[in-house]
Amino acid sequence: MAEGFLGITHSLTGRHWIGPSLEVERQAEAMAQATALPRPLCQTLARLGVATEDTQSYLAPQLRDLLPDPRSLKDMDPAATRFLQAVERREAIAIFADYDVDGGTSAALLIDWLRQMGQQATLYIPDRIDEGYGPNEPAMADLAAKHDLIICVDCGTLSHDAIAAAKGADVLVLDHHLGGETLPPAVAVVNPNRQDEPGDLAHLCAAAVVFLMLVEAGRQLREAGKRGPDLMAMLDLVALATVADVAPLKGVNRAFVRQGLRVMARRDRPGLVALSDISRLDTAPAAYHLGFVLGPRVNAGGRVGRADLGARLLASDNLAEAKSMAERLDQLNTERREIEGLVRAAALEQAEERGLDAPLVWAAGEGWHPGVVGIVASRLKEATNRPAIVIGFDGDEGKGSGRSVSGVDLGASIQRLAAEGLLIKGGGHKMAAGLTVARDKLDAAMARLSDLLAKQGAGTAGPADLRLDGVLMPGAATVELVEQIEAAGPFGAGAPGPRYAFPDMAIQFAKRVGDSHLKLRFGDGLGASMEAIVFGAYDGPLGPRLENHGGARFHLAGRLDINTWGGRQSVQLRLEDAAEAG
Repeated sequence: MAEGFLGITHSLTGRHWIGPSLEVERQAEAMAQATALPRPLCQTLARLGVATEDTQSYLAPQLRDLLPDPRSLKDMDPAATRFLQAVERREAIAIFADYDVDGGTSAALLIDWLRQMGQQATLYIPDRIDEGYGPNEPAMADLAAKHDLIICVDCGTLSHDAIAAAKGADVLVLDHHLGGETLPPAVAVVNPNRQDEPGDLAHLCAAAVVFLMLVEAGRQLREAGKRGPDLMAMLDLVALATVADVAPLKGVNRAFVRQGLRVMARRDRPGLVALSDISRLDTAPAAYHLGFVLGPRVNAGGRVGRADLGARLLASDNLAEAKSMAERLDQLNTERREIEGLVRAAALEQAEERGLDAPLVWAAGEGWHPGVVGIVASRLKEATNRPAIVIGFDGDEGKGSGRSVSGVDLGASIQRLAAEGLLIKGGGHKMAAGLTVARDKLDAAMARLSDLLAKQGAGTAGPADLRLDGVLMPGAATVELVEQIEAAGPFGAGAPGPRYAFPDMAIQFAKRVGDSHLKLRFGDGLGASMEAIVFGAYDGPLGPRLENHGGARFHLAGRLDINTWGGRQSVQLRLEDAAEAG
């Protein structure tokens, strides 16, 4: 194994520390000299691949500069034209959406836009357990009997039979899941992941595709001398979907999230206000809150409760109604966590027995709730740095969900398994996929999937690498520096936030907080010190060792946060790992 950053090849959590490459260090140094920006900020920008001459535009991205022409997507013009035709003729419109955050926000975008144009729409979201993912024939036939236009959002690209069953109604598909060799019989299929698309917009989530369709609809309205709703005010929904669906934060996605967070901070949308309040979110929202605070609650209805609850909350224009739905989603999220905890423990035990160093980590169990298998797959992926599949069986069929790691296209491999007959059905995108498998084909399917993923390089990365941007000292970690670094965000999928090492630190204070967290104060011995929080410290070795430090010095690693308390701001390290300094 190569020498670790600060010499750490096996930290307290068993990880190998990896520092910035020589190329990144050189680029950061040149950028700092040319721009006079702080060196830590330049290290982050260099790691993200930002050229020195592009620093200012990257730090202040403008949506108008990054927004693609909607008509660059195939079928966009007929989709927007048919949509506006339905609005003009006051036709009955139904929206068929997926039950996750991306589907819910996509539906809410359309419902909000139509409501501002004086029109209502029927919302239909299938039940995860009874109907499964995507359009089904009975639901589509029933909707077609009562509506002129059905818009499938975040689903539909592979739903040939279900869309064919929508006799008497036109169907539009606005999706981002991987397409097959043929398209369903819809008026338009707008999807950057169609096989005949070049793929330069493949990173868009479904809500972003819906937003682009509304941009094109607005253009067509203006050409006709009319005005549509304010689309910039809808970017809070696009931002939520982009982060919650783990779309890479690059290009226009990054601009969507930055602008959407500003819109969300205005607290204009009743559903998000109610959800923020029930989540006790008392600061301006950041990308972290979208992914780990708001997103899971919106998802909770589709996972363990009523499937359409999240979408109805996001589309609500009544604060009292929104508060009631937000309270219910918060309760469901608590239930979801309890169910998830049981499944996660069983899945991890099974995966460990099978071995965590294979190209694919997987587990399957009887009666595991379909609503939590995706979250548990995420936990397995995070723990092993490998693609993970978790499947819950009910009778002879199992419904599963998978999550992938950067550089490994899980959706394409799952789709190939379905084409080969090893799965009953399956699909998704690069980072996430769903599947249905027969019990007697489970082992063969997982073995074949492992082989396909291995050919893409899955399993070659160390299961416990910790990547660091550089070294900082407590005296240099100021609020001003953290604010400057945050200008390079938002951070998330495809653009991980910076992580720093604080070398040779003395633990000055350590106290257990709650069941499993640890609060620290550490210093460099020269008078400078700072606070740290270690979430889940006692779920592993960090808590016991750092609390009972016995005067030992440590290299500490983690991410910087600004902590606000009593009107004062201070920098806090969200500590993720540590190693004894020797």
